[in-house]
Amino acid sequence: MNYCLFCFSDSGAELAKKLCGLLKTDIKCVHTTEKFAAKYGFTAHERVADAVGELFAHNDALIFVGACGIAVREIAPHIKSKTTDPAVVVIDDKGRFAIPVLSGHIGGANELAKRIAELIGAQAVITASTDGAGKFSCDAWAAKNGFAISSMKAAKEISAAILVRDIPVCSEYDLPDVLPNGLYRGGEGELGIYIGVRKKEPFETTLRLIPRSLCLGIGCRRGTGKETMENAVNAVFDKYGLDIRAVGGIASIDLKKDEAGLLGFAAELGIEPEFYSADELNSVTGDFEESEFVRKTVGTGNVCERAAALGGGKITVKKTAENGVTAAVAEKNVRIVF
Repeated sequence: MNYCLFCFSDSGAELAKKLCGLLKTDIKCVHTTEKFAAKYGFTAHERVADAVGELFAHNDALIFVGACGIAVREIAPHIKSKTTDPAVVVIDDKGRFAIPVLSGHIGGANELAKRIAELIGAQAVITASTDGAGKFSCDAWAAKNGFAISSMKAAKEISAAILVRDIPVCSEYDLPDVLPNGLYRGGEGELGIYIGVRKKEPFETTLRLIPRSLCLGIGCRRGTGKETMENAVNAVFDKYGLDIRAVGGIASIDLKKDEAGLLGFAAELGIEPEFYSADELNSVTGDFEESEFVRKTVGTGNVCERAAALGGGKITVKKTAENGVTAAVAEKNVRIVF
């Protein structure tokens, strides 16, 4: 996690320095006064606004030691979406309160505020309705566990409804015996939650929480473009009813590591692809659809299935060809923990 910490006074800088040691993560510290910045080894910015924009876009969390009003004014021009904005937490310079002011659930500000409060002996001030009521928070749980959210609109409806009634949940995976406050087992109704990688809509309004548990193995002709790659993979996922947001890994043979189309497609999904040598692919045991032509060309008889298997999990979609692209999918086991 990358954090940036802003402070505005000597006492705030003392607290910031203490936090740097306690949080044990990559932290950039910014002080508004050059004298104090030099004293504590921080970066100096007379105008915080000059630094906030870039740091807002490139950090997981911004921590302000000072007044809430300062933080709100400085971050306001940069706020875009609760799905992409970083966590923002404010701590008073006496270290009494830790207050999440932005991206409490998905960005993790609520959890960060609690963690900071525990570390410095402060009180976390959590104002989110679901947290205050002790109810299950779908977006916070998804963020904490690395799940994608199918619809923020549906997530908002769930969050509002769960305050007044329990919400049904069903899953492709075993659910624990004890469910969080606000959830019960159910597979039909007006509004509910479905956990899985498949595009199922068991409720009239279904919020799907999607684990990134799929590894996509890819083979392609030389020079295959990003759009062709994207269309081919989407066609395969549509055929098998899978959600592309469930992809957590992409793998191929090392001969493809400079394929612009493959790299562009992976970047669009926010994934750094893995590339394996022919020997590594051949070391994988399993029942694969082998091609002698492919073996003579690249050194292994099946790129996509072997690459997917190396990426982790059990092959659930065998080699499928679409417009010069071959794709296979391996699925890792998912354990649901609330």
